[in-house]
Amino acid sequence: MAEVTNEAELLKEKANKFFKEKDYENAIKYYTEALELNPSNAIYFSNRSLAYLRTECYGYALADATRALEVDKNYIKGYYRRATSNMALGKFKAALKDYETVVRVRPNDKDARMKYQECNKIVKQKAFERAIASDDKKKSVVDSLDIESMTIEDDYVGPKLEDGKVTLEFMKDMMDWFKDQKKLHRKCAYQILVQVKDVLSKLPSLVEITIKETEKITICGDTHGQYYDLLNIFELNGLPAENNPYLFNGDFVDRGSFSVEVILTLFGFKLLYPDHFYLLRGNHETDNMNQMYGFEGEVKAKYTAQMFQLFSEVFQWLPLAQCINNKVLVMHGGLFSEDGITLEDLRKIDRNRQPPDSGPMCDLLWSDPQPQNGRSISKRGVSCQFGPDVTQRFLEQNKLDYIVRSHEVKAEGYEVTHSGKCITVFSAPNYCDQMGNKGAYIHLRGSDLKPEFHQFTAVPHPNVKPMAYANTLMQLGMM
Repeated sequence: MAEVTNEAELLKEKANKFFKEKDYENAIKYYTEALELNPSNAIYFSNRSLAYLRTECYGYALADATRALEVDKNYIKGYYRRATSNMALGKFKAALKDYETVVRVRPNDKDARMKYQECNKIVKQKAFERAIASDDKKKSVVDSLDIESMTIEDDYVGPKLEDGKVTLEFMKDMMDWFKDQKKLHRKCAYQILVQVKDVLSKLPSLVEITIKETEKITICGDTHGQYYDLLNIFELNGLPAENNPYLFNGDFVDRGSFSVEVILTLFGFKLLYPDHFYLLRGNHETDNMNQMYGFEGEVKAKYTAQMFQLFSEVFQWLPLAQCINNKVLVMHGGLFSEDGITLEDLRKIDRNRQPPDSGPMCDLLWSDPQPQNGRSISKRGVSCQFGPDVTQRFLEQNKLDYIVRSHEVKAEGYEVTHSGKCITVFSAPNYCDQMGNKGAYIHLRGSDLKPEFHQFTAVPHPNVKPMAYANTLMQLGMM
């Protein structure tokens, strides 16, 4: 028995080493092996929980923290881990309960008290928001803005819209301005937001486009506030243009600390080329995620709380899926928790809201593929995982060739699974300055719709760390 325990400890130490090197997949592998030898060790569960948190597998992280507490209900770090997992999932009341436990046991722990107070503040704020929300349609921020009377000060020498309109010259000036870490005037930012809301609100939930035989479109995955990597995509692949269309597949913001710059650039191009530049909603274009992972904090730091409310309204109008030549379906997350969903069902989704916890809208933003057939519980704690048989049935029913989705970091920037029928593309290289992954984008040509993958590596950016604006509760500690 002692021999097995010692072997398990050695595996844990090996896992800890990988964790410190930020190789979370190997850390998870060796924690798992340690647990197979000694499944009654709360520390192993807790450590694996943290590794899962780092890889955004919040559902698995929550399960491990819970199991740590089942093994040892007095293991305080287990309550910490479970609270962090629940926070990551936007389950603030459940998190508060665990933070309360920690504070009760460790009344002098300053970090625990701070997290408890922060979480308590969010719970009260959510309760207040629910209390004041009326059944009437909430008044739009647009109605309370008087953009015309906003003055641009004489000392502002940055880009301005020409007669209130986005031009190519404005876009080039704005990208250079942002590159120098300068702030676009709030009047210009509001003008872009109001106009793009109008454009997006006229679109269907499922956008359907045709690209001709001689044309190609570039599909990009998550960009997550990595502005300098976005500029690099345009450097490598050319600026958006009517003859160089792009589709950005969600998760434009959060984590990276240049999310405002990324989203205003993408919205600007949407206004410049409304029929040749496409944006789909990701699971991070939502209030809960923005509150935790930095975008709300960033907008408030660079502009105002009112502007964040307007961003929130605009995000609700982002389409949820795009079909190319009736053959390729693109969405941020993936397929559905049940069979029988059709393209017609997607067209009918009322998307102008925060996503529900289940159903097709939730699945489009949150689900992930898995190698084995069938469906299983999501590693993220939201939606599901779907197998190759699920993909095959969906494609056959809807007469599609394959799906393209994003939502997951991939070492090579992309991954082809389900016998070529499910493609993942991720465009944030060295994600969060720590994953070491490549980024990728896909070219699709109208002639054959055969995906061509283009990889790229991260470029240097100013010394502003990812998650600089994130909620303090998400600034995770080590072991």
